[in-house]
Amino acid sequence: MAAPGLLLVLLLAAGGTDGAPPGAPAAAPVLLDRVVALVDTDPILLSEVERVIALGLAPEAGWGEDEAARRRRILDGLIEQRLRLHEIARSRFGEVDVRAVEAEVERLRARFPDEAAFRAKLAGLDLDLAGLRQLLAGQLLTLAYVEERLGPRVFVGLEEIRRHYEEVLVPDLRARGVPVPPLEQVREAIRQLLREQRLDVEIARWTAELRREADVVDLLDRVPGELPPVVPLPPRR
Repeated sequence: MAAPGLLLVLLLAAGGTDGAPPGAPAAAPVLLDRVVALVDTDPILLSEVERVIALGLAPEAGWGEDEAARRRRILDGLIEQRLRLHEIARSRFGEVDVRAVEAEVERLRARFPDEAAFRAKLAGLDLDLAGLRQLLAGQLLTLAYVEERLGPRVFVGLEEIRRHYEEVLVPDLRARGVPVPPLEQVREAIRQLLREQRLDVEIARWTAELRREADVVDLLDRVPGELPPVVPLPPRR
């Protein structure tokens, strides 16, 4: 792996040097992006974190989360997603249905007042529709893999559903003054809730195993704020 101190920023010489008079000072570099993590040498850029935040592709943490904590949470999620995608690629798992990807694009587009606002948001994030589809396809592929490979490990029995109904749901509804429906009406909803909770546990266990076996370098809080020195390019031949 390249040393973490190398290639952590993408630089652009403002205005360039082509056509500049001999001996003219080099233009100051401008920070375009920076690597905030490496997952088995696969970089995650700060712009990827910003895109997830701006497009609302991750659940909100709730009241009181500051910007630094939000970036940290989103980056942790992107690291975990990258670990899973690497494993999925190694397993040669199937592809995502194009129709499912388009449905997610439409769901995201519906959050904006019109097409122009949607396109403007993507442009502001330096993202086109192809890039958005790729981003959403990765999320859908992970969900499909989890359902097929981890889903069979999760089973919720009738006794567990009854226990949750009597010990959790009924006391909660009564405390809030809400009518209590019969078990038959909520059995499937309880089953789905318990299944999702257990599937989350399986996903966390799987991801922890992947992280132990991977080489992950987290640079979000370690990259200095100042740009590194600019190394002149060798003369053109």
